Amino acid sequence: MTERPPQRIPNRRLAALIAEAGFSHAGLARRVDQLGLEHGLDLRYDKTSVTRWLRGQQPRGTTPALIAEVFTRRLGRRLSAQDLGLDACAPVYAGLEFAATPEEAVDIVSGLWRKDSGSHAELRKIAFTPAGLVVPSRDWLIGRSDERVARGEPPHGPPLGGTAAQDPRVPPQGRFTVPRQRGTDRGPGQRVSSGDIAALRSVGELFRTLDHAYGGGHARQALVRYLEHEAEPMLRGTYGEATGRRLFAAAADLTRLAGWTSYDIAAHGLAQRYFVQALRLAQAAGDRAYGSYVLLTMSCQAVYLGHGREAVQLARVAQQGVGPAAPPVVQAMLHAVEARGHAVLGEARACSASLVRAERALDGARPGDEVPYWARTFDEAQLADELGHCHRDLQQYRPAAQHAERALQLRAPGFARSRLFCRVVLATARLALGELEQACALGAEAAQQASEMRSARALEYVRDFERRLEPYRDAAPVRTYRDRVSALL
Repeated sequence: MTERPPQRIPNRRLAALIAEAGFSHAGLARRVDQLGLEHGLDLRYDKTSVTRWLRGQQPRGTTPALIAEVFTRRLGRRLSAQDLGLDACAPVYAGLEFAATPEEAVDIVSGLWRKDSGSHAELRKIAFTPAGLVVPSRDWLIGRSDERVARGEPPHGPPLGGTAAQDPRVPPQGRFTVPRQRGTDRGPGQRVSSGDIAALRSVGELFRTLDHAYGGGHARQALVRYLEHEAEPMLRGTYGEATGRRLFAAAADLTRLAGWTSYDIAAHGLAQRYFVQALRLAQAAGDRAYGSYVLLTMSCQAVYLGHGREAVQLARVAQQGVGPAAPPVVQAMLHAVEARGHAVLGEARACSASLVRAERALDGARPGDEVPYWARTFDEAQLADELGHCHRDLQQYRPAAQHAERALQLRAPGFARSRLFCRVVLATARLALGELEQACALGAEAAQQASEMRSARALEYVRDFERRLEPYRDAAPVRTYRDRVSALL
């Protein structure tokens, strides 16, 4: 006996909302397609598609969340896929959404943490979407700090300015402790203390140190699990305004770091979603300066992936958002990252202008300046590193070699991955200058380092150098190089 397919139930919720919004079937399909284009998706729905949804067919992938967003914009109230009688929002889209409220931001980012900490390998295969950078950066730039983030008690006068990132409880660089795991004994609504936030900050220092030395893949999953089991219960706990701002700032920092480590293992779409959510959490913290730092991180990823125009735009949005009152070190970071985008595009003049601004800003920094903790690593070594990369991308190999050498001289040993990148830049410059033997020696050192890390970016730097070696494959130094590294990578 042949088994009949299950009978679909008409979607009366969707039908009622279509009537309320005044959409025709073709009009709704067109708006879903247009919203998809904003996020780099070519969907091509039509009125027949809407008819199928009304008959009970569940659209796949990102579409339920897109349909919900279309109705949210039309009706002026937040609607979820479930409100429309559709399956839950797919994290592929949800992570790119700049939430309307802090509560919604917590829902979105905690959903990412839970999916990522499990066995959902598809999350790490999501593609990077350049078009998905536009809406979050725009919403951050024109948005205001949330009026209220407190939970479970009345507001009592928090400052809305950018003070959250300068929390005096942030441990000094190089000093950190691992807070005890207590996700299992934290119930919903439990009061968040200053010690809880200090613990989040300490964890950030720990994972940053591991990332610099061993690559993003070394402890990324442990970080994500910590966010799921420790940070989420805190965000859903009880806290006042001042504590809430600091809590959101700490959560933004750890979420950005989860994105950074995802980026380092080449999970670029997932990293992009973490960065967008870190940007939204920074807005809830009232920390405009940290939001600019998240945008710079997004710009760095765009540079790495070859999206120079988007990288420049993100850097400029960050500059506009933080304003001219930012500390000189922060201004130097902003201009240096913009320069990297111009270099990818081959815009030598614009790149040079940005680098000059970066150098002047860093020269204007004074020992007594108050510098956010996340900007303290931007020093002469980092600026030399950025200069070396820019000149390499512009095929200006003599200055690229000079700046890369200086960066290696100044950079502390703990920044092993950055030193590897710089060594490859130097090897590339030496190769282009005809110094084949020295280039191969430097490349072999970098390959050795890459084999000891869990970093897809480190491996890609080495592979890029090897592609440049191909025209010289029969030369003795290249054969020696291949013999040295063949068993490493």
